Amino acid sequence: MALTIITATLFFLIFLLSKLPSSTAQEQPWIQAGYWFSGSGFPISDINSALFTHLICAFAGLNSSTYELSISSSDSQLFSNFTNTVKQKNPSIKTLLSIGGGLANRSHYSSMVSQSSYRKSFIDSSIKTARAYGFHGIDFSWVSVGTDSEIANMAILFDEWRVAIESESRNSNGSIQLVLTMAAQYSPYVGNGTFPIGSINKNLNWVHVMAFDYYMPKSWNQTGAQAALYDPGSEKSTDFGINSWINKGLSANKLVLGLPFHGYAWTLVNPKDSAIGAPAKGPAINIYGAMSYKDIKGYIQTYRGVLQYNATYVVNYCTIGSSWIGFDDVEVVKIKVAYAKKKNLLGYFVWQIPQDDNWVLSQAAQEDKKTTINNKGRLLLVILLTATAIIILILSSTMWYLRKRVLRCIGLADEQKESESKLRTTMASIENTNVPQVFSFTDIVVATNNFSNENKLGEGGYGPVYKVI
Repeated sequence: MALTIITATLFFLIFLLSKLPSSTAQEQPWIQAGYWFSGSGFPISDINSALFTHLICAFAGLNSSTYELSISSSDSQLFSNFTNTVKQKNPSIKTLLSIGGGLANRSHYSSMVSQSSYRKSFIDSSIKTARAYGFHGIDFSWVSVGTDSEIANMAILFDEWRVAIESESRNSNGSIQLVLTMAAQYSPYVGNGTFPIGSINKNLNWVHVMAFDYYMPKSWNQTGAQAALYDPGSEKSTDFGINSWINKGLSANKLVLGLPFHGYAWTLVNPKDSAIGAPAKGPAINIYGAMSYKDIKGYIQTYRGVLQYNATYVVNYCTIGSSWIGFDDVEVVKIKVAYAKKKNLLGYFVWQIPQDDNWVLSQAAQEDKKTTINNKGRLLLVILLTATAIIILILSSTMWYLRKRVLRCIGLADEQKESESKLRTTMASIENTNVPQVFSFTDIVVATNNFSNENKLGEGGYGPVYKVI
């Protein structure tokens, strides 16, 4: 009976665990990264680093002659103070140096990766610079890679880079290895091939997937969901890109999902036609149509725009006159973070943190972490309560079994005592039965009919024997 109860309890525990959200991805640290661009003018001291696990400082350039990193004089002092400044609000924060944030730098990468000596110069310089400025890692950006030779050389670069990072760590009194990541477009497809998945899996800590800028008003003549999570009619969506990376062989826990803190404004051809995909004639509000989330919110509030949400694409948009603005709001950010967890990705990164509006989007993204913690707390509570119940059942069962044995022993003892008593009574009866009886002579005469010959049975050594009547 007790074993049955314990077995049922264990099955109940397994059932509860199966109903809790999967924590596979959370076995690794959940990445909450954010890009800070020096050209934004946003003070480093104003960054709320408590909302992040990693901050990426952008960006270092590439010298086209020496193939070493170059940091402008205006950025040098900012970069030197970056790590120490953000650590004041979050001592555990990790910082990465972004390499290649400008298109001009990326144009030199093809030459750099083509020769071993150039690659070595670049790699050694990157490690030396990251250490000198106090960064914990390096984030490499070359999204314009396209030819087969460039892809092959990128794989070699990553192989050599990882070896150099490990060697530098061993030879510098056991310093913690630098983190090595890359920023990549939303899907792995480039040119006629893909990014070097095998080398990325082996050598990089993770990939920052730039899951945005699918459509922009400078190059698209209709409104578009520039960071659509889903798109039933196109391959330009975050879900398509993430699935493509995974299907091509990149581990899900190597992917960090990009969250755009910006949007785009189109000029509608017909203000009455304001759906996603409506005809447009270029940017609105500014010459590029690009707007930070903070500016979008301010614009909507100023002109009293009505916010709308499209569940098919998972995007917000607003129409104000002939201007159509698409962007991600708080609820969309939450949905995307939940999506990253469901897909067992490693985390998310923000592009860019200065574009937030009083940290509301960053806080919305972090809230899902609190949910995960609560889920883990509930999981721990279930385990503790179930374990306690099992222990109580085992103790109760043990006590019940011991009590039964004691009572059984007592019962056997009573039976033994009763048997012994009956035995003594029987023995006494037997003993009493064997005691010789004494008869008078008169009784004997009467019983033998005065010693009549008819009653005589015979004679023995002690004389004649008579039967009595």
